[in-house]
Amino acid sequence: MKALFQRVYGAASSLVLEDLPRPVPGEGEVLVRVRASSVNPYDWHFMRGEPYVARLMPGGFGLRPPGGILGCDLAGRVETAGSRFGPGDDVYALLPQGAHAEYVCVREDLLAPMPVNLTYEQAAAMPMAAVTALLALRGVEAGQRVLVNGASGGVGTFAVQLARALGARVDAVCSAANASTARSLGADHVFDYRTEDFTRSGRRYDVVLDVAGSRSVFACRRVLAHGGTFVAVGGPAGRWVQPAGHVFAALASGLFARRRVVLADAVACQDKAAVLAELTALVESGAVTPVVDRTYPFDDLRAAFAYQEAGHAGGKVVVTLGVPGGAA
Repeated sequence: MKALFQRVYGAASSLVLEDLPRPVPGEGEVLVRVRASSVNPYDWHFMRGEPYVARLMPGGFGLRPPGGILGCDLAGRVETAGSRFGPGDDVYALLPQGAHAEYVCVREDLLAPMPVNLTYEQAAAMPMAAVTALLALRGVEAGQRVLVNGASGGVGTFAVQLARALGARVDAVCSAANASTARSLGADHVFDYRTEDFTRSGRRYDVVLDVAGSRSVFACRRVLAHGGTFVAVGGPAGRWVQPAGHVFAALASGLFARRRVVLADAVACQDKAAVLAELTALVESGAVTPVVDRTYPFDDLRAAFAYQEAGHAGGKVVVTLGVPGGAA
C-alpha cells in the first residue's frame, strides 16, 4: 500500500510517499480501506516538530521524529470482520496518527458509522475539527451568545453551525472574503479581523471560542459576560512556543479572573466514537454540514499539507484515496 511517511522534521516536501506492507489487524482491530482523509494543524505541527518546546514536553513530539504515518482523520470502508463492524461498513474515525495511507488498522472502539448523507470526502473533514468544536461548546444553552474567533477554518465552520444548532446566537470573526460563508452557516454578525477589533465592540458573550488566538485572553475578557467562559482551542503559529504559549497563558489567566477558562482538546477525549455518533445525528438531521475548501488526490498530499499550513483555507482540506465521491 501507499502511505505518506515522516522520517525527519521539516516542511511538507520532506514527507515521503512509500510503498509499505498492508497492515494486519490485531486483537480488537479491523482493517479499514481509507477512502478519504484530511489535513489539520495537528498534523503539520507533528510534521515540523513545532513548537520546539513541545519536543521536550512529556507526551510531546520528542527530540527526534518517531517516524511513522501522519494523519488523524479518516473515512473509509471496513475490510475485515470484527465484533462491532464487518466488511462493507462505511466508517469514520479520529485516530492518534496513521490515516494518510491506503489501509489502516483501527481499534473498533474508535470507529463510528459514517453519516449516511455524506460522501467520504465530507466525512473525512469532520473528526478532528468537529469533535473539537463540539467539546468546546459543551454546556452552551439556547438563548446564549457565542463568539467564534477564527470562524472560517475547520473548527470554526463547525463551531458556528453547532452553536446555532444548540439554540445560541452566534457572532463570527474572520476575513471579509469568508464573511458570506460565516453568515450562511448561521452567524448573526461577522467581524472582519483586518479592520475591526471585536474585543472593543461593546458586545458581551456567554462563550468566546478562540480558534485563531489573534487577541490575548485579557483582551477577550472585555467581551465576556459575567460568568462567561473563554474556550481556548488554538493560537498563532510559531517555531519556539506558539501556539502552546497562547493556550497556556489563557489557562493561567483563569486562575486570576472571575471568568472561566477551559481548553477544548479532541486528542485527549476519552470517548471519541461516542462524540462522533453525536455529530452523525446532527449531520443526518441537516443541522451541520462539513465545509470543504479544497480536495487533493493522494499523490498530491504534500501540496495539501502546504496549502493548509499557509493558513488561508476556508473550511477543511481533504485528500481522496481510491474512488472519490459517495460511499460506493
